Amino acid sequence: MAQISHEIGKRIRAFRKARHMTLEELAQILCKNKSTLSKYETGEIVLDIETIYEISRALGIHVEQLLYCTPERAPIQEPEAQANFFSGLTQFYGYYYDGRVNRIVPSVFDVLLLSEDHRYKIMAYMNFTDFDSYQNCGTAFWGYMEHYDAITNITLTNQASPMERAFCQILATFTTSDTIWGLFTGLSVRPMMPVAIKMLISKKRLAMDESLMRKLKVTKEDIRLMKHYNMMTVL
Repeated sequence: MAQISHEIGKRIRAFRKARHMTLEELAQILCKNKSTLSKYETGEIVLDIETIYEISRALGIHVEQLLYCTPERAPIQEPEAQANFFSGLTQFYGYYYDGRVNRIVPSVFDVLLLSEDHRYKIMAYMNFTDFDSYQNCGTAFWGYMEHYDAITNITLTNQASPMERAFCQILATFTTSDTIWGLFTGLSVRPMMPVAIKMLISKKRLAMDESLMRKLKVTKEDIRLMKHYNMMTVL
């Protein structure tokens, strides 16, 4: 228990500092005193679940971003005759290229559980700097994954801004490849506008090198097809 409290405290401190909040500012929001909050961050006080939720709301993050133990993940199960790209996965990765900052943006998708309506609950973490602590990210989404034959749809909601939604559509999931293309759509806030991005979905972590960057950039063939169909497509 001491190790769990220590690790949760480290995450609270990391998120607080990333948001340029002082101990006093966060303590005021939580109606706690500074010394109590300091003990939360050092792990001297074991946090109850209600307090963890209060802290996550104050920091504008999903509560699961504070949890030290990796959430129990559910393997995606399909009938053997319908086995596809996602079968057996409890976690997968997404990559897209952001031309505004000239870099690859990685994502981690955790498959948490299978709901009663046969959808999988998903947590998606984006804009992080270290895969070993990917929950400490710039943007966290939660949502659901649904399968329709060879089509997979992922619908996501931004935990910090519930009005912000994102969607990922993936075709031809009956493949033995370790990667597959998807179309990631949503609203960008820099500037505010709707966007559609080609995203490479992978079963494994990929090297974020020049080779991957070339694959993620819009190609001449992409532009030709966009002009031909008058729509954004990913094949």
